[in-house]
Amino acid sequence: MIKPAKISVVLSLVLTMILVIAGCGTAAKDHTDSQAADKSKPTSAAAKTVELTVSAAASMTDALKEIQEDYKTKNPNITLNFNFGASGALQQQIEQGAPADLFLSAAAKNMEALVDKQLIDANQQKNVLSNELVAVVSADGQVPVASFADLSKSEIKNIAIGIPESVPAGSYAKEALTKTSFWDSLQSKIVQGKDVRQVLQYVATGNADVGFVYKTDALTSDKVKIAFAVDPATYTPVEYPIGIVKATKHRKEAEDFYTYLQTQEALDVFVKYGFSVLN
Repeated sequence: MIKPAKISVVLSLVLTMILVIAGCGTAAKDHTDSQAADKSKPTSAAAKTVELTVSAAASMTDALKEIQEDYKTKNPNITLNFNFGASGALQQQIEQGAPADLFLSAAAKNMEALVDKQLIDANQQKNVLSNELVAVVSADGQVPVASFADLSKSEIKNIAIGIPESVPAGSYAKEALTKTSFWDSLQSKIVQGKDVRQVLQYVATGNADVGFVYKTDALTSDKVKIAFAVDPATYTPVEYPIGIVKATKHRKEAEDFYTYLQTQEALDVFVKYGFSVLN
């Protein structure tokens, strides 16, 4: 016969084992629930993924595509989407509410217009680069062109420029031709392009005998060659400002890229493509 004292000890041991097993089960459940909760939370990488829309002058296309790759390597959670076009057209898009986080213009006047309309903060825009206007002809062109005077030759049928009202390069070309008294006499030969890259294409494909583009554009094609550089005294200095659009929904990321564009690393890429850096 088992003594009461021994029964008490046995019961005590059994109860202890039950409590231990129950505790382990609860701990395991809590651990499982914790893991499930962690899995349900978005990863920090996914949470920080941001797409920036950058409206940029067409003449910056090649340099910015290289910068895009470099920036992506260092900032894998940032995607840069570029909207290339004529600076005047891009300005109008921003004025009409088109989504944009940054604006990179080929003319200070387009940036100033957005600052005046309080769409870009004056303290978050800066002139960073400069360029120069050149006349280009087909790489195998046979007609010698060395100055504005040569544009009057009968062999020169078409002269391409960007639409002066919306394309800064076209505005600079018109300004130079007007100042040298050639604008009016050449009107019958002038054809207009929607941006500087279209002007370049007109000459490269033989649809224009001469075209006015930036030096940086001329260097991108082996189908054209520079006929002459336009005297910088005849047109407004070509300056490229960059700015942050006030309506951006990604302020920090936009500011980070704005800052990066002014680093030596980014500036070296621009110089590689023929731009000059403003001090």
